[in-house]
Amino acid sequence: MKTILLAATAFVGLGITLNAAESSPKDDVLAAAKKLGGKDNYSWKTTVAVPESAPFKPGPTEGKTEKDGFTSLTLSFAENDVQAVLKGDKGAAKTSDSGWQTLAEMANEEGPMRFTAMRLQTFKAPAAQVEQLVGFTKEVKKDGDVYSADLTDEGAKTLLSFRRGGGDAPSVSNASGSVKFWVKDGVLSKYEFSLKAKMSFNGNEFDADRTSTVVIKDVGTTKVTVPDEAKKKLS
Repeated sequence: MKTILLAATAFVGLGITLNAAESSPKDDVLAAAKKLGGKDNYSWKTTVAVPESAPFKPGPTEGKTEKDGFTSLTLSFAENDVQAVLKGDKGAAKTSDSGWQTLAEMANEEGPMRFTAMRLQTFKAPAAQVEQLVGFTKEVKKDGDVYSADLTDEGAKTLLSFRRGGGDAPSVSNASGSVKFWVKDGVLSKYEFSLKAKMSFNGNEFDADRTSTVVIKDVGTTKVTVPDEAKKKLS
């Protein structure tokens, strides 16, 4: 009888250990993001879909990053094409009409350049952004290779707010959102997040409704080239 009880206890204990070792869908997504972030380099493309009536229509963003090194971006915003380079907490950018400037220099300007500086100050490469997104989720559910979740209201509001430090930025209210992650061979390959809110800027209120889709590519074969002028601004 003692032998049977001991065997049963051992089996139950083993079952508890196995269950504890099982990862949740949220853990799977975090692991996939960390695995991507651990790669030597990768590229991505972000596209943003907004209604025709939207006052701001972001263009696509092309990005390249290397582990513990530089991140280069090509983006368009408010009809301005911008080339940017980031490393750590430093950054520099240029447009077709201006030379390379630090983010601090851009933030002191009026108009689109100030907003671009604020966007770049809060920028996160995909591996880091997904970790942030997961932190903003409620319950993550899995269906095949796709993971999906609703975002917390506060998380959606944070994602729509790009102010850091001084300067004007739209205020956000009634924010909500959802997110999807695609994982291939244990590595993040794509993600998409949708956000809705009421936004107010300079006394004008408008509805924010956008879906950002990020596709990862060229993992391990991406090469990041940084102009000498940009390097000087980052030194």
